[in-house]
Amino acid sequence: MPASAAQTIALPPPESSPTQVLIADELTLVREGLAALCNSIAGFHVMSQVGSAAAALAEIQQEEPDIALLDLGLTDLAATEVIRRVREQGLRTRCAVFSVRKDRKTVLEVLRTGACGYLLKSSTSEQMADALSQFTQGGIYVSPQIEVMSLFGESGRRPGEDPLESLSSREFQVFSLLVEGVRAKEIAARLALSPKTIDTYRSSLMRKLDIHDVAGLVKFAIKRDLAELRE
Repeated sequence: MPASAAQTIALPPPESSPTQVLIADELTLVREGLAALCNSIAGFHVMSQVGSAAAALAEIQQEEPDIALLDLGLTDLAATEVIRRVREQGLRTRCAVFSVRKDRKTVLEVLRTGACGYLLKSSTSEQMADALSQFTQGGIYVSPQIEVMSLFGESGRRPGEDPLESLSSREFQVFSLLVEGVRAKEIAARLALSPKTIDTYRSSLMRKLDIHDVAGLVKFAIKRDLAELRE
């Protein structure tokens, strides 16, 4: 080949950038453990760890990570409220929650808010890897310990038999926080609503459940295995 002839050199394909993950949990050890797990999964990188919902929302708005993993028990602002705002603002971040709770109503309400996944804190590292893979492919992941069929009407109850099903999303949020022992003013702050609106939801949900005080709501939650709401 003449010395002046152009030579084509085969270059290795560029490495794809890792999927950027944000983790939000108020407990430092939990955050660090999840971060270590996610960083150990090929193709994923934890770009930020935060300890509050407000910090998570600010980070998402500024950096738009690919995935945000939010603890359902964040206390300054509801995780579902963070997800709602992310969707309303058209941000590309896909949000999932992790929790100890696995009751049907909670899981459904989280997914209806727009979450791309619901992971239990008892999940294995293999399940976390599966979940992250699903998220990057545009899919939805629910921990296999949760009865998926029961989420969509196969719970063994006839339609309308379960009084919880009569609660709207907001009413169920208020119900969950009331039985945690959260005061109306703080509930209003977490859900970005006025105290007067919270009082309206409280009156409405009590009427639907035919329960007339918070103590009765707590007993109902214990009976339905919904009492472990603080994480």
